[in-house]
Amino acid sequence: MTESRSAAPAALHLRPGLPGLPEPTLQPPQVAESDDPFSALRVIHVLARLERGRPFRLDDVAAALNAIHLDWLFSRSVVTDVALQLQANWLADYRNSSGIVLDDSPHGPTISIEDSSRVDPWIVRQAERTASECRQRLLAFSRLDRVASGG
Repeated sequence: MTESRSAAPAALHLRPGLPGLPEPTLQPPQVAESDDPFSALRVIHVLARLERGRPFRLDDVAAALNAIHLDWLFSRSVVTDVALQLQANWLADYRNSSGIVLDDSPHGPTISIEDSSRVDPWIVRQAERTASECRQRLLAFSRLDRVASGG
């Protein structure tokens, strides 16, 4: 029997989950985009972990990202755009181009990161700045007006 009560604002009370009810945590895949800080943060995180002082193919970096983040799709162009931004930031900070080197090889474009003590703290700051931009976007999203229901 249904109890006769009128609906009131904030009167929603949920019952416990039903046995066998799947969790709604499935997420659609993400296609990484060059101007997206969430994509950039993932790329920077992998670049920060590369061995220093030797070149790596950007295709291999994209493949590593796709293997690590199974619900994302990273292309070489996204990796390249993030690497170019890091290279520009390095040049602005240190006034030389030896820190982040993008080059061509017979097997495709490569990236090499300088093997010096200044790289690790610098790349951590780059990641922190990008993570801050992610948090700002999440905060802005949380402030959006919600879609009104009922027409």
